Amino acid sequence: MERGSAPAPAPAPAPAPAPAPAPAEEGEGCAGLWELPVESCERRPECGRCSRPQKVCLCPFLPIQPLKVSTCLYIIQHPAEESRVLRTVPLLAACLPPDKCKILVGRRFSEDRYPELATMCRSPNTLILYPGAEATNLEEVAVSASPSVMIIIDGTWSQAKDIFYKNSLFRLPKQVQLKTNISSQYVIRTQPTNTCLSTLECAAVALTIMEKNKSIQETILRPLQALCSFQLQHGAQIHHSKEHLLKNGLYDKPMPKNKRKLRRMELLVNNVKI
Repeated sequence: MERGSAPAPAPAPAPAPAPAPAPAEEGEGCAGLWELPVESCERRPECGRCSRPQKVCLCPFLPIQPLKVSTCLYIIQHPAEESRVLRTVPLLAACLPPDKCKILVGRRFSEDRYPELATMCRSPNTLILYPGAEATNLEEVAVSASPSVMIIIDGTWSQAKDIFYKNSLFRLPKQVQLKTNISSQYVIRTQPTNTCLSTLECAAVALTIMEKNKSIQETILRPLQALCSFQLQHGAQIHHSKEHLLKNGLYDKPMPKNKRKLRRMELLVNNVKI
């Protein structure tokens, strides 16, 4: 500023910011919502025999009378299977007399909590269906004349493996496997390989062999075929096995980072039995 000149006027003060609106009372924005009626979530009525919703009951495809068999099945069901909508065990149970198909749900089975199961596992007439290097083909096992017991684990392969190896009772019976090349008809659920079967299908094949009656397999598979047909007609898609998807370049999920899982997928592609 030059000497003798008048001082510059001071800048006008900035306008004060407008006061913030007072915060609304807590819950004021939801006023009235609390008074709305809550809709109750009701399950669709289920059929007492096939456990399907009554509108899609599969009883017309079940045998009129339970199949007459001497073999008793013990289905060891992983808890996660119990809540699945499209499970096969209820259909299997509906085909057999109640005393010939017993379902036990859980992950761990001790002798103290399951004395009847422990007794069955120690019986020489009891077999457990679980494939592996130590398993004998069921067709090669001489089934005794007395009533036999077959134990089948119901769950994904990882769940079945966990149940089999972490319950010492299940390593007492003779271990057997099915020697079959048939493809699963349970096409609305993804299987690891082309020859993996659902629990119902395993039971149907096993009972056919043990009872020496080929009509058993056809009878037990009929409700499964009806279930899959109905689902496909109402929007479900055919699920190819993981083996099929990998071999044909159709597997669209990220490859696992776990080396053990990645190795299993490599074995599937190379036709190595796992």
